[in-house]
Amino acid sequence: MIASQPRPLRIAIPNKGSLSQSASEILRESGYRQRDDSKQLTLLDPDNGVEFFYLRPRDIALYVGEGTLDVGITGRDLLRDSGAKADEALTLGFGRSTFHFAGPRGAFTSLEQLAGTRIATSYVGIVRDYLQERGIEASVTRLDGAVETSIQLGVADVIADVVETGATLRAAGLEVFGEAILESEAVLISRSGAEPPAGFESLRRRVEGVLVARSYVMMDYDVAQEHLDASLALTPGIESPTIAPLAREGWNAVRAMVPRHGSQRLMDQLYDLGARGILLTDIHACRL
Repeated sequence: MIASQPRPLRIAIPNKGSLSQSASEILRESGYRQRDDSKQLTLLDPDNGVEFFYLRPRDIALYVGEGTLDVGITGRDLLRDSGAKADEALTLGFGRSTFHFAGPRGAFTSLEQLAGTRIATSYVGIVRDYLQERGIEASVTRLDGAVETSIQLGVADVIADVVETGATLRAAGLEVFGEAILESEAVLISRSGAEPPAGFESLRRRVEGVLVARSYVMMDYDVAQEHLDASLALTPGIESPTIAPLAREGWNAVRAMVPRHGSQRLMDQLYDLGARGILLTDIHACRL
């Protein structure tokens, strides 16, 4: 009797846009195959025991929440808006966006003024939940695409939308008011209350390892023994730095992972301390 092969882990990926590109990049860096043709809607990676499904970003949380697919990558905004029975398993650090209310310049100064207004948005679920949590009653209408013109056309008093630079709002005579509705970014999601499927932990560790590798670099340097403690205080590493004696009497070689951000300033500090031969090396993946 031939043993049946285990079912591959089914992963949903956005099929287009910047979220799709970034998701594919991080998965490729994690060692998974990715499609070469944007028209390809499924891809089997038998070596890693996974199968990818490229879907509309708004549909991913629903498929995962219903258990049709095991895990997915989507935006926190789309997850919250869908109301699907799915939870965040890992934040991915790309696709960041901020949601705000906006209205005509000078017309609104506080969220309390939203009571009784007409709000246009592409994210009805998020806005309704936000208003309900604060006891504010208002009419919320879903509009797809640009919502900035809805006020000018007389179908809304306020909009709720993604705000980046605010240039589009200013061009429409609008301005942001009140606190942010939601801070969003890409997230890895899984079904609420379900046992992690086979292969999920390996996926999570791989992706997490790439995220860490993107945030850190490996630093190597030589330092005299009398300055060793001071240099280690600057470069404590993740677990602990690696220290090895050099052929040069009284000197040590040190290797440690350090945050990518600020690494050039750290090199200056080490050099001023007396360290020499300071090198920075990219890390492509890791397991911690």
